[in-house]
Amino acid sequence: MYLNKVLLYGNLTRDPELKALPSGSQVANFGMATNRTFKDKNGQKQETTEFHNVVAFGRTAEVIAQYCKKGRPIYVEGRLQTRAWDDKETGKKNYRTEIIVDTFQFGADGGKGGAGTGSGYAAGGSHEQPAPSDEGEIKYPDEEINPEDIPF
Repeated sequence: MYLNKVLLYGNLTRDPELKALPSGSQVANFGMATNRTFKDKNGQKQETTEFHNVVAFGRTAEVIAQYCKKGRPIYVEGRLQTRAWDDKETGKKNYRTEIIVDTFQFGADGGKGGAGTGSGYAAGGSHEQPAPSDEGEIKYPDEEINPEDIPF
């Protein structure tokens, strides 16, 4: 059995760019940065940053493009995929390795507001994301909730 699975939690390095494919399906491209902290051989604390190219398709792409902005945290589950193409001017072969999103969750943003509540979204699912609130706090309904009103 083979496994191609990527789990990342980091910050967006740029706003997602949403485009439509010829088939009409949506695709979002964005960058993520992840950090790693470690001690070197001298015992000094070091930090390295890795940058990742991420691609989402369909409804997942639309939700990410709508609610995620540069600097915001996001958790992504997906797979690695490498594309190859020939440069039109030089004829040189180019490669790009990307993470293709299967599912994601909005990251916790430390109370800065927005959709940083950890809500998740699975590709191909029918789960709708709540609109982000500007206050960064949970607003509970004033009236009592009747258990018979819950649809499940």
